[in-house]
Amino acid sequence: MRTSLLAAAGLAALAVTTLAPAAPAWADWAPTKPVEFVVMAGPGGGADKIARFIAGLAQKHNLFPVEAKVVNMPAHSGSDALSHLKNNSGNDHLLIFTLNSFFTVPLIRPDLGIDIVSFTPIARLGLDPFLLWVHMDRTDINSISDFEIAVEKADNWTMAGTGSMQEDELLTILLNSFLTSKKMKYQAQGGGGDVARLLAERKVQSTVNNPGEIHAYHMARRVKPLAAFTKDRLPQYADTPTFWELGLEIEYLMQRGVAGMSGDAAQYYSAVFEKVFKLPEWQKYREGSGLVGDFLTGAPLREYWRAQLELHGRMLEVARALRKDGR
Repeated sequence: MRTSLLAAAGLAALAVTTLAPAAPAWADWAPTKPVEFVVMAGPGGGADKIARFIAGLAQKHNLFPVEAKVVNMPAHSGSDALSHLKNNSGNDHLLIFTLNSFFTVPLIRPDLGIDIVSFTPIARLGLDPFLLWVHMDRTDINSISDFEIAVEKADNWTMAGTGSMQEDELLTILLNSFLTSKKMKYQAQGGGGDVARLLAERKVQSTVNNPGEIHAYHMARRVKPLAAFTKDRLPQYADTPTFWELGLEIEYLMQRGVAGMSGDAAQYYSAVFEKVFKLPEWQKYREGSGLVGDFLTGAPLREYWRAQLELHGRMLEVARALRKDGR
């Protein structure tokens, strides 16, 4: 078993909170102008698709009395989006749709002075799994063992991902530590949609896309999954093994959630997103995209954030150590 490095770093299993809190009471506050949905990544990625899907649901079910406008802020691995939220702390018409760069950016860029725990926890709508993908034309690769051999034989092997030293690159560095002498190069992109497209067009050799980002290419039989970064097999990918089964004992999931303002506005938005979570359309979307996890808001969601900050701090330490050792 090749788990000693991760186990020593305390990265074995990522606990997922399952108890949902009681719904907050509806407040008198309501938005009076368009609500800005800021996405920490580019168009076509998981967070972007979710934000646009929810904006559509809000309009369809009249959940907001105003328009919900989606704005992408992928620059600097999402740090621009977090700075935008910090610098507009009095704007109750601004929400940020989060992914795991919500945790890594403040750790990597302490100079920004961003404390995510000071933001208001509005909603966690799901947790998104990661899978390792290659192009369907790679008939020589049907397992992780095949993948290792292919990387060994290649003159150059590129793994595309979203952002620098964010979740995709962290997983790439960890995978490199379990390969032999040849290492994959990491190519940073602005969003998961671009990453998936590059693999489908055979411009890179592999990715660690979330299911929702790459679903269309998978259905078109242009890409195939090799393994999931989960403990248990995903229902949608029952034939795909997990890295846990293969000796890499880590379960890593992407937060799909919302952070924003405080006071009455927070109560209003929490109640709205709990309504969204219960809609049949959202539950169908969650099932189709492989999302797991219960709805969280308020204090339980803030505690989840704290735990994730600790986890990502340890992951960054391991990734930096592996980089330094050339692994």
